[in-house]
Amino acid sequence: IQISDNWPGYSLDLFTYPQHYYGDLEYVLIPHGIIVDRTERLAKDIMQDIGDNDIVVLCVLKGGYKFCADLVEHIKNLSRNSERFISMKVDFVRLKSYHNDQSMQDMQIMGGDDLSKLTGKIFPFPLSFVFLLTLFFVFSKDIVGTGRTMKVLLNNIEKCKPKMIKVASLLVKRTSRPDGYRPDYYGFEIPDLFVVGYALDYNEHFRDLNHICVINDHGKAKYRV
Repeated sequence: IQISDNWPGYSLDLFTYPQHYYGDLEYVLIPHGIIVDRTERLAKDIMQDIGDNDIVVLCVLKGGYKFCADLVEHIKNLSRNSERFISMKVDFVRLKSYHNDQSMQDMQIMGGDDLSKLTGKIFPFPLSFVFLLTLFFVFSKDIVGTGRTMKVLLNNIEKCKPKMIKVASLLVKRTSRPDGYRPDYYGFEIPDLFVVGYALDYNEHFRDLNHICVINDHGKAKYRV
C-alpha cells in the first residue's frame, strides 16, 4: 500500500489517543485498524510461502515488538485453522540508530542469542525472512528507511551463513537517498516523515500510541534529549 507525499492524513479529532500527547501530533497517518488488517494480509502471504516449514522469528526491538507480536499471532491463527501446523520460535535483537529525529552514523546492535546458532538454517525476516529447507526464519523490523540499518544487521547475520534470509517490514520510507533495497514483505510505503506510534518512538515516548502518527515540532521539542 503506497501513501502519497500529498496525503493529508486523518484528523486527530476522529480518533482516541492518550491525552498526554495532545498538542504533540500533526495527524494520524495510518489508523490502528488498517494496520491490523494489513498485518493479517502479510501473515497470509507469508503462510503461503512457508509451505511445511517451521519459523524462527527474530524480532528487532524496541520498535518492532508490536508488529512482530501481531504478525506472529495472525500466523498462529491461520495455522490453527489450516491443515498444517506451523511451529515458531522467537528471539530478539535491539538496534539503536537514532538520536532525537536524526539517524546516527554508527548503529548499535544489542541482545539476542548467539547468532552462530543460525548457521546452516534458513532465515526469513518480517520490518524486519529466510525461505527454508528445514527452518524458516522470520526477521521482524518496524521500519525500513535508507536500508543502511538493515544492511548492517544483515551483514552480521550473513556471517553465520544461513541458507536463506528474507525481510519483512511494516513500513518502507521513501527517501531522497534510495539505495535500491526492498524488504521481501512490507505493509506500507510512506513519505519521508518521522512517524511515531504502534511501538515506534521518539526518545522512548509514543510507544503507547496505537495509531501511526506524524509528530509535530512541539512534540519534538517537548521530548528532545
